[in-house]
Amino acid sequence: MGKLSATAVKAAKRPGRLGDGDGLFLIVQPGGGKSWMCRVQKNGHRRDFGLGSASKVSLATARERAREIRAWVELGLDPIFERRKAEGIPTFRQAAAKVIPAHSKTWRNEKHGKQWHQTLETYVFPQIGDLQVHEITGPMIRNLLSDIWLAKPETARRVRQRIGTVLDWAYASGYRENEAPMRAITKGLPRQPRKDGHFAAMAYSKVPSFIMKLTARESFSRLALRFAILTAARSGEIRGAVWEEFDLDAKIWTIPAARMKAEREHVIPLSLPTLVILERCKELRIGSRSLVFPGARGDAPMSDMTLTKLLREMKESVTVHGFRSAFRDWVSEETLYPGEIAEAALAHRVRDKTEAAYRRGSLLEKRRKLMDEWGDYCQNFGEN
Repeated sequence: MGKLSATAVKAAKRPGRLGDGDGLFLIVQPGGGKSWMCRVQKNGHRRDFGLGSASKVSLATARERAREIRAWVELGLDPIFERRKAEGIPTFRQAAAKVIPAHSKTWRNEKHGKQWHQTLETYVFPQIGDLQVHEITGPMIRNLLSDIWLAKPETARRVRQRIGTVLDWAYASGYRENEAPMRAITKGLPRQPRKDGHFAAMAYSKVPSFIMKLTARESFSRLALRFAILTAARSGEIRGAVWEEFDLDAKIWTIPAARMKAEREHVIPLSLPTLVILERCKELRIGSRSLVFPGARGDAPMSDMTLTKLLREMKESVTVHGFRSAFRDWVSEETLYPGEIAEAALAHRVRDKTEAAYRRGSLLEKRRKLMDEWGDYCQNFGEN
């Protein structure tokens, strides 16, 4: 039994601290307010935990909460984190919604806030936005940064910093047991290009003239690179493409899950320029070989260095992956398509509620229009 009673709690008026035993105290403020506090000491370290107002939390409830806290400490658990977990841990998206307004008071202009929103919407929310903050791991953060780390170095650094800010808030608020390992994540990524050197991505405004240079000569590597640019697909998806994946009547390319980075089937609508490339590849096809863009041996895919070598021969220091960034920048800056359409076109992870539509429904048709416009833009040699 504790030393206090419900009557004594109600009657307490003198400012000070009344002990109930086992580290539970009633704190009486000079103004008359009363609250509960639990003091726990272990291994020479003392911590105090607030248990709420005495006007809302009864003596019996305060004792129960104090027992719970002592049990957590004995088990080596953090009571604040355990309490937050019981209350419901926010998703990264929900946490960001709290962090952005709190930090906006220190920003010099509204543009900074818009950039925060835009970078999170574009690069972070599609992959970890709906995960609870305590579920987000270092490898998850590294994976989403790796897509843009070399292609868009400055943007990638800002995204990294903003993820760290949100997760720091989550840790300080008791929603995470550990801080996000941002330094270790950075060390796990390749060294970025120097600021005074060439970045890995080509500016989208230069893509049409580059495609014109590609068409000056013909080879499977040049056809493959043009196809990669026009579909915004990854190099490996292009090099491994087989005729069985294409439905030219429906104008779609279905890449099976086994060949996708996210291990999910991806459907790409084919624009007129891509269909022209496929028709030419069909004319050049030897026998029944299944590869659309065969390597030098014909029955084996071209190596992962073939397209990079072509770029170097053309005196370009960009990467094949960088053309995906060029496409994404073009969507953001030159069109009115929402971010989820662009992310779906790039086969980035999308929220479950839109996934079915993205694959076969309305988003597919919207992406078809988007890819047609991208194809038209890339083919307008004389206007860019």
